[in-house]
Amino acid sequence: MSHIDDPHTKKANLRYFKAVMRAPMLERETEFELARQWRDHGDEHALHQLVQAYARLVVSAASKFKNYGLPIGDLVQEGNIGLMQAAARFDPERDVRFSTYATWWIRSAMQDYILRNWSIVRTGTTAAQKSLFFNFRRLRAKIDQPSAPLLSDENRSHIAAELNVAVKDVESMEQRLSTHDKSLNAPIAEDGGDWQDFLPDARPTPESATVRVKSMETRSRWLHEALDTLSPREQLIIRRRRLRDDGDTLEELGRQLGVSKERVRQLESRALGKIREALSHKVNRVSDLLVDA
Repeated sequence: MSHIDDPHTKKANLRYFKAVMRAPMLERETEFELARQWRDHGDEHALHQLVQAYARLVVSAASKFKNYGLPIGDLVQEGNIGLMQAAARFDPERDVRFSTYATWWIRSAMQDYILRNWSIVRTGTTAAQKSLFFNFRRLRAKIDQPSAPLLSDENRSHIAAELNVAVKDVESMEQRLSTHDKSLNAPIAEDGGDWQDFLPDARPTPESATVRVKSMETRSRWLHEALDTLSPREQLIIRRRRLRDDGDTLEELGRQLGVSKERVRQLESRALGKIREALSHKVNRVSDLLVDA
């Protein structure tokens, strides 16, 4: 995915970056006092001063993420949101500089934005996957095989151990980062034809779907006819034991019927024999109709 800013956008970004870098830095005590004014009194002027002084952190972070193919202006906007979140949560009583605290929020906001927009397919959802996404290129650059299109198994294992992730995750990320999203409407050749024209349709045809429905209806009718040959107690046992995904145990049915679980097993065996006899001339395998038969 590649986004190229137009010349007017580039000029506007440049003017903003220069203005941000000209903003004066704050002394430690001034920074803490502004943070207290905002936290305790909701002083928006104090908030503006605090955020304006550290907007340079946003520009610096955005420059480090510019190689992910997203507009730097958008990265700055997301970073500014992170900066505002940091200002809203900053506690000056912890004696930590605001710049240190805000840097984490700014980077986190930008990283989330990149993961949401780098590909139409969600790239990373866990902390380990995010770390892999943002560190894979750096670690690969350290490996002495620049001309190789893909990593060796040994090097994949090395990266996996370095980032504490599975080797299969490294292999998957390598494949993801080596390709880009492509439109299914993109032409394959000049003479016509899109990629979507070659996608197979794995769904059943209308004819096969109709046959399957009719077959299921017929099998259901056969099964109900076979069940009608059983006594009420035998029907209860078969329905509870064989026609449910979470069938009752022999012990549970025994308590309900007031008999031992061995007696339930005998009744079940006899009922299955009757069903097999009723279905023997209609289906090849009774197990196609009964769960765990």
